[in-house]
Amino acid sequence: MKFKSFPITGLLLAMAVIGPDVSWADFRASVVTVHEGDRVTIHHNGRSEMIYLKNIDCPELKQPYGKQATRTTLAYIGGREVVIHGLQRDRQGRTTADVLLQDGRNVGHELVKEGLAWARQETAEGRRLGEIEQLARAEHKGLWSDANPIPPWKWKQKTKVKR
Repeated sequence: MKFKSFPITGLLLAMAVIGPDVSWADFRASVVTVHEGDRVTIHHNGRSEMIYLKNIDCPELKQPYGKQATRTTLAYIGGREVVIHGLQRDRQGRTTADVLLQDGRNVGHELVKEGLAWARQETAEGRRLGEIEQLARAEHKGLWSDANPIPPWKWKQKTKVKR
């Protein structure tokens, strides 16, 4: 009788290891630390885990608007209980998720609306978020008030070259 569960358990473990976009059920968690605008540590079920907000990229702390993005994320969710939706691993192996406020708003979407994050448009949801980014650009909100804001992925390349 015990051995009947082995194939199912093995299949589930294999899916979790090789399927990076296998998503776990939504759950509530406490935000322990806001590291950057798009990177936080949550606490759930007796353990802490660092997650990245899905489909966005905030300026790095040393970039223009980086500290503002971090302070804004802290104001939204610092020390609060949130809903974690769609937890998964991205291509770089990082844990990502949508972080939702108690009223259902998505923190990543709020950051894009305020001009404090770029939409990562590799997915259909990211492309929809790109439309929100276009509105923030048109209204010159946040980092879009600069003539030529540098995305974090390009900024990181520049700082590596300088070293």
